[in-house]
Amino acid sequence: MPNAKKRIRKAVFPVAGLGTRFLPATKAMPKEMLTVVDRPVIQHVVDEARAAGIEHFIFVTGRNKGVIEDHFDSQFELERTLAERGKKSELEQLQRELPEPGQTSFTRQQAPLGLGHAVWCAREIVGSEPFALLLPDVLHCADRPCIAEMIEAYEANAGNYLAVAPVPPDQTHQYGIVGVEDASAKISRITGMVEKPKAGTAPSNLHISGRYILQPEIFTILERGQRGAGGEIQITDAMIALSEQQPFYAVRFDGKIYDCGAKIGFLTANIAYALARSDLGPALKAELKKLL
Repeated sequence: MPNAKKRIRKAVFPVAGLGTRFLPATKAMPKEMLTVVDRPVIQHVVDEARAAGIEHFIFVTGRNKGVIEDHFDSQFELERTLAERGKKSELEQLQRELPEPGQTSFTRQQAPLGLGHAVWCAREIVGSEPFALLLPDVLHCADRPCIAEMIEAYEANAGNYLAVAPVPPDQTHQYGIVGVEDASAKISRITGMVEKPKAGTAPSNLHISGRYILQPEIFTILERGQRGAGGEIQITDAMIALSEQQPFYAVRFDGKIYDCGAKIGFLTANIAYALARSDLGPALKAELKKLL
């Protein structure tokens, strides 16, 4: 059974994907470094985790992803230049957002074997404690961070937690879908999970939206290397197996979700985030009116 005494300190970010849907932009630059307004997508997701109290950020990378590691490190030449030019606010922002020494870890996923395999690659760093998993190309926009709501639910009742949100019934075949005891409740026990169900077979229209709290026993299941949809090691399949031993709960997310792994979602996120800013919103709104 889950250990309620172990709090959520670590978060895993699988950033080894190739980003083929954004070629040629991602030929030499990781898709996670594409910017939503003036911050890389991965920075937005790390911000969410940090605001929720996460202390250790674990990145599962691949080849040509070194720029992500550089992004979360000091840039001495840049900082010196900013200081010399009197750009105090820019320098303070960089220093404020820099992780503390030892707060970031990077490990490699040598082959694209699926999300489940990417999570398994972080096993030695996570160790024997529950952890958060945040997909880096899905932005959850709300007054309160999505993963913070999940951690609060976990602290009240230990278990495994998945963020969910409704999608149109004709789109359920594109997602991992859960069945729950009470589809209208903010938090409800999960009764079933299926990865990309065939049309008309989904247990609900609640899709897994890319935020998880998982117990470390998931690594033992992922160790088996069983292939699922697309011939990949799927995290959903491992969660289904773990649900036979431990409870899973759905936390309904009521904010906006932007899938930045798709072009329309990425473009929409840029517009939405820019419109929400006082320094950009009014001017952008005026320009959009001209275009439309």
